[in-house]
Amino acid sequence: MAIKILKKEQQAKGSFDGGAILENKPIGFPRDGGTQKPYSNLFYWANAWSDNGGLIGEHPHQLFEIMSFVIDGEIQHYDNKFDRWLSLTKGAAQIIRAGNGIRHAEKILAGGRMFQIWFDPNVQLTYNKPASYNDYKAEEMHYFEENGVEVKNYVGKGGPVTMDAEGVVISEITIPKGTTSLPLTKNKITSFYVLNDELLVNNQPIVEHDFVILEDETSVQFDAKETVQLFLIEVPKELSYKTYLELNK
Repeated sequence: MAIKILKKEQQAKGSFDGGAILENKPIGFPRDGGTQKPYSNLFYWANAWSDNGGLIGEHPHQLFEIMSFVIDGEIQHYDNKFDRWLSLTKGAAQIIRAGNGIRHAEKILAGGRMFQIWFDPNVQLTYNKPASYNDYKAEEMHYFEENGVEVKNYVGKGGPVTMDAEGVVISEITIPKGTTSLPLTKNKITSFYVLNDELLVNNQPIVEHDFVILEDETSVQFDAKETVQLFLIEVPKELSYKTYLELNK
């Protein structure tokens, strides 16, 4: 597979709080109706937003590492360990290492938007590990330039977030106007979500909310009429452990 493009219309859909929170999901649960299944240790990816504000009520998590990224506005988070609501604003991130179990709830305030992305650690090791979480403000991320591209790195390449899931790199990158070529990491699957505008990726047109998966490619070429922001994740092509789905076949 060289390049796979999932248009927003092909992605799974979801909602909470009577439709106050809406979602499109590049990688959804089987019941969600999307076409893309989990791969490597990338298990789930939802883009969630609310025009007027909404609540995702208290619910349990176990085993997975659950990451939230505030794309716009503000979200609030509650969990049963700290027993209080905490705020995250645009550019911030949170990781929940669900381990042996945690309960939490979320609010997306009016005009807010977030990604929630689940990763699959070695659940045979994390099953008995106490749950933990960390919040990170936007200014704590690692910012640098690479191959003419501005990078805001969350995980890997100097980013502050630590994970149990192996080999993960998470960045928000800004593609400049014009033609840009980026090398891709060998033995990794590179995925990205288009945050704004449109561009060509390996000569194929991509627009806002498209999801792209690149595998077995050594580089990728972008052609942009304006600066474009992409949310990018690299995961190993092969893992050293069995995933949750592999263990539960």
